[in-house]
Amino acid sequence: MPKQRILLSALCASTLMFGLTACSKGDKAPEAAGTDGQPATTHQAGTLDKIKESKTIVLGYRDSSIPFSYIAGNPNQPEGYAHDLQLKVVDAVKKNLNIPDLKVRYNLVTSQNRIPLVSNGTVDLECGSTTNNKERQQQVAFSVGYFEVGGRLLTAKDSGVKDFADLKGKKVVTTAGTTSERWLKQHATELGVSEVISAKDHAESFLMLQSGRAAAFMMDDILLAGEQSKAKDPANWVIVGTAPIKEVYGCMMRKDDTAFKQVVDDAIKATYTSGEINTMYKKWFESPIPPKNINLNFPMSEDVKALIATPHDRDQ
Repeated sequence: MPKQRILLSALCASTLMFGLTACSKGDKAPEAAGTDGQPATTHQAGTLDKIKESKTIVLGYRDSSIPFSYIAGNPNQPEGYAHDLQLKVVDAVKKNLNIPDLKVRYNLVTSQNRIPLVSNGTVDLECGSTTNNKERQQQVAFSVGYFEVGGRLLTAKDSGVKDFADLKGKKVVTTAGTTSERWLKQHATELGVSEVISAKDHAESFLMLQSGRAAAFMMDDILLAGEQSKAKDPANWVIVGTAPIKEVYGCMMRKDDTAFKQVVDDAIKATYTSGEINTMYKKWFESPIPPKNINLNFPMSEDVKALIATPHDRDQ
């Protein structure tokens, strides 16, 4: 074979091998470069780094999880027990990063989209009424718990429903994307429920109950108390049933971010040890709250007292 053809063949083979090698590395596009020539910062670099760069923390909130995180008056300003704890974390982040003028941006989340929005970096911290469980721990991380609830039933005082055994042949509403929805669907046959209705949020669930489209509304007991407080006549509604499931609420953040989780946990624990948590609890659970200045009259349970005395991030 002529020398020129040998050289040309070798060059083509080398080029082909290089192309195959380049393609074999996951077919990944090059990372976008930042202004300093380094790869652009993403949430994987750490939430604190993301916040430091943008000088903004993004808080996920709920619009109807009374009294944890909800809108009562100003449509752009959430409030509630969990939101107050969330602001304690904001103060801790300001101190940790030495950014006293740190901006806070709010992002509304729902039961269905809250986990994706946290895990994909849209929301830095979500504190509302989110249950910490093993399945969710595969997708997000949780702070130390701040509330323990039981799944029960809200129903009309004269409905005849006293417990879950009384749901036979009846329609039950719950909120989509919640652990109550999953439990109801798993046990609908044994309970004899005629239909499980999944509403988009707690407010819609209660509306379906009030309009007679369902005989009972299953959800965390304290959230039921929150919805009951919004009724025209709260005395017409009762919370009944022995809770078949008990769960712990925690703030959600991205997985595998030890530094940020430490700041979040320390801020919540400091609120516990200072005793300020007792004042916050009385404000939201044992005093008149907006929008109707109804008192939930929901004294702190022994489970919640234990959670405050010995904070943990376990699901039980």
